Amino acid sequence: MRQSHLFTKTRKSPPKDEVAKNAELLIRGGYIHKEMAGVYSYLPLGLRVFNKIIQIIREEMNAIGGQEIALSALQSPTVWKESGRWSDEAIDVWFKTELKGGGELGLATTHEEPLTALIAEYVQSYKDLPKYVYQFQTKFRNELRAKSGILRTREFVMKDLYSFSKDEREFRTFYEQCAKAYEKIFARVGIGGITYRTFASGGSFSKYSDEFQCLCDAGEDIVYVHEKKKLAVNREVYKDEVLQDLGMKKDELVEKKAIEVGNIFPLGTRFSEALGLKYKDEKGAEIPAVMGSYGIGPGRLMGTIVEALSDDKGIVWPEEVAPFAVHLIAITGGNKDVAAEADRLYELLQENRVEVLFDDRDLRAGEKFADSELIGIPKRVIISEKTMAEGGVEVAPRTGGGKASFVSEGDLLAHLVK
Repeated sequence: MRQSHLFTKTRKSPPKDEVAKNAELLIRGGYIHKEMAGVYSYLPLGLRVFNKIIQIIREEMNAIGGQEIALSALQSPTVWKESGRWSDEAIDVWFKTELKGGGELGLATTHEEPLTALIAEYVQSYKDLPKYVYQFQTKFRNELRAKSGILRTREFVMKDLYSFSKDEREFRTFYEQCAKAYEKIFARVGIGGITYRTFASGGSFSKYSDEFQCLCDAGEDIVYVHEKKKLAVNREVYKDEVLQDLGMKKDELVEKKAIEVGNIFPLGTRFSEALGLKYKDEKGAEIPAVMGSYGIGPGRLMGTIVEALSDDKGIVWPEEVAPFAVHLIAITGGNKDVAAEADRLYELLQENRVEVLFDDRDLRAGEKFADSELIGIPKRVIISEKTMAEGGVEVAPRTGGGKASFVSEGDLLAHLVK
C-alpha cells in the first residue's frame, strides 16, 4: 500500500472526549473512527490488525477441534424465555426492538441459548458428542459506561466457542485444552509474558471459572499474581479459604491491575436441561449434555495490545498482528533518483510478498518518522541520498532497544524475512 493512497490520515490529537490511551492512539494513527460513545468503526489499517487477530484465534480454535459457524444477531425471545434470561432483570444490557408486524426481537448479547437449541436438533446419541462449535459474531450490549475505547463497547465482535460433552470428565479434558490454546493465542499476539490464567468466581455454574488477565495499569480489574506459578486470583475470590484450596499464600501474591482478555467457564447442564439438549447413552437413558463457554473479543484484545505495549511515541505492534511487516520510508529531498529507487524497492518487496506500507508522501523527514512511530509497524526501512550512496538502505526496529543498521540491497530480503 502506498501511503499517499491510504484511506485516512494520522492526527496530531485525538477527539477531546476520549480518555482511554487505546482509543487516542488508534484514532490518531488512523486505525479506527469513533461513531458515538462505545461504538467504533475499523478503518483499513485497523481492519488489517483486527483480521490478523481473528485469524490467530481461528487457527488455535481449529487446532483443538473447533468448528466455525455464524449465528444470527437477531434473537427470538422464545429460547431466552425457556432459560429465564429474556427479562431485563436477568440480563440488564439487552438491546430490544419491536417488529413492525408486532412482536419483539433482541440483539444478541451472547449465544448460549440459540446455539444449544440448534445443537439439540442434531444430537440424539452419545455417538454425536462431543462437539466444539465457535463463531466470530457481533454482540450488542447496552453498557451504562463506555469510556475505555475499544476495551468496552456497545457493539463488538466476540469469538465465543461452546463445548458440548457427554460428561464432566470429557468436558474437563477439553476445558484444559482450550486454556492452553488461549495461552498460545496470547503468546502469538505479543502479550503472553504479561497475561495470567486467573481464578475467578464461577457464579451459579461452578465453584471457579478462569479469566485470562493481562497486567496493565489501564485495567479495570485487580488481581493477585503468583509470578512463579504464572497464575493469579481475581479480587472477587481473594479469600483465605480460596487461597488454601488453590495452594497459594498471600505473601506469595502481588497485587496488580489487569485487563481481562479472555475467559473460559463451565456451564454445567443448565442450558442443555432448559432447552432439551439430551442424548441417549449406551443403555438408552437420556442424559443432558455438559456445556462450557469460551470467549475472546478480538477488538478488546487489539485495544489491550495498544494499552500494554505502546510507548510515548505511539503504538508498538507485535509482528504477527501488525498491519504491515515493513514501513518503507523514502526521504527524497526532491531527488528523483531516490524516488525512482524507492519505487523500485517497493515493487521488489511486493513481488516477494513482503507486506509493506510505502510512505511516498511529499513530506519532511521528521513528519514521516513521527507518523511511522505513531502507526507502530515493527520494522522501518529508510532510503535516502545517503543510503543510496552507500549502496543499500537503513533498517530500524520500531522498539526494543535495537539500533538501526545498514543493509545492502542484496541482503535486504533475507534480513526482513529471517
